[in-house]
Amino acid sequence: MRRTGAVIRLLLLLVLMLAPAPASAGQDGLPTEAEPLTGAEFEALTTGRTLTYGIGGEPYGIERYMAGRRVIWAFLGDECREGHWFEDGARICFVYDDAPGELHCWHFFETEQGLLARIAGAGESSGELVEVRESPEPMHCPGPRVGV
Repeated sequence: MRRTGAVIRLLLLLVLMLAPAPASAGQDGLPTEAEPLTGAEFEALTTGRTLTYGIGGEPYGIERYMAGRRVIWAFLGDECREGHWFEDGARICFVYDDAPGELHCWHFFETEQGLLARIAGAGESSGELVEVRESPEPMHCPGPRVGV
């Protein structure tokens, strides 16, 4: 299962890198004046929320943001992964308890369309994950952590 998850993450990363940027935005797909959120801004926007992310409007994964910068992430239909996030310069980085050596760093932006996330260090032609919807309901986690 872990190998399948790694393959899925690699494929999704490739999709993000190849996806075209929105035409109405600046060269990098964001409004030209967009600055990444600071850790404090990101924390204020996300704590207590469950956000579903998508690529091109299609749901991709869901993350619950809790106090103390703790998170629970799951690709849709996959097992949940607990972890935490921290600020690293202009990046927001996530580390999950099941893979403590893996960093997942992003630049987050607040836009009129919602919260956008760009893989930190990705080139100008990469796509963004877009907040699709918010749910006050608990996450549904198939597998060992059912009903988190």
